[in-house]
Amino acid sequence: MKQKAKVETHRHPKDELLREARMPHIWCPGCGIGSAVSAAITTLKKMGTDYDRLAIVSGIGCTGRVAGYLNLDSFHTTHGRAIPFATGLKLAKPELNVFVFSGDGDLFSIGGNHFMHAARRNIDITIFCVNNMNYGMTGGQVSANTPTGAITTTTPNGNTEIPLNLPSVAAACGAVYVARWLSVDVRRLAQSFHEALIKPGFSFVEVIAPCPTAFGRRNRLGSALEMTKLYNKNSVIRNGVHPDETVIEEGKKMVLGKFVDIQRPTFLEGLSTVSQLKGTMWPQKKVASNS
Repeated sequence: MKQKAKVETHRHPKDELLREARMPHIWCPGCGIGSAVSAAITTLKKMGTDYDRLAIVSGIGCTGRVAGYLNLDSFHTTHGRAIPFATGLKLAKPELNVFVFSGDGDLFSIGGNHFMHAARRNIDITIFCVNNMNYGMTGGQVSANTPTGAITTTTPNGNTEIPLNLPSVAAACGAVYVARWLSVDVRRLAQSFHEALIKPGFSFVEVIAPCPTAFGRRNRLGSALEMTKLYNKNSVIRNGVHPDETVIEEGKKMVLGKFVDIQRPTFLEGLSTVSQLKGTMWPQKKVASNS
């Protein structure tokens, strides 16, 4: 009786950081989230950090599913609350490298207040925001990052609001690292992810990603490939420019690059400094004695 030949199975080099039991993923063909996740995994593998010292936090939405797919200690939190969960985790276990991976709707429409104060306090966490310019998972509604004039399910005649410029918001609130890249530019994205993860303090990377199903279809931007080419053609790299010069406007190219890379004490370092002052932060005037 002939024995069956052994079938060799080859594992993908990134499988060790993926929860295969959760596959297939929910993302639509052409969605930029997959490229962003691939860049993140490339970064984590190259860093060589003990995976037990890494933790990912996400909220609700298409990008929020990343926490469930990466084979790390992960927290899939309530809508808009990824940053406060990450803050609590970092303060409880400072030795962890904590990063948030979520979308523009979750981090800025629902959770904008948390973003502002975590950046202001310089909490030592890293934020990866996939900006697909709408609420992709829940039906393609308008978000705080939907371009003016764009059509969504809740703005059928075009969005009348001015969108947030995320690099400006992050820099104004105190982020020590701010960058923006296209999801398709995986090499620069991976490099930026690495810089952000090792940077002490509040780091922010915006990932511009196509959403062909919800956003692209309604705005007649073509197929996923056509949207990717459109974003690539209408973008320019300008490292070091002031974040206010990166506003995405019709008729102008999207500005990509690294815009902020500074040093300032983290929240925990600030606490340590204050505890050493022992009430001397506000010098008291000496009162003359009458004796």
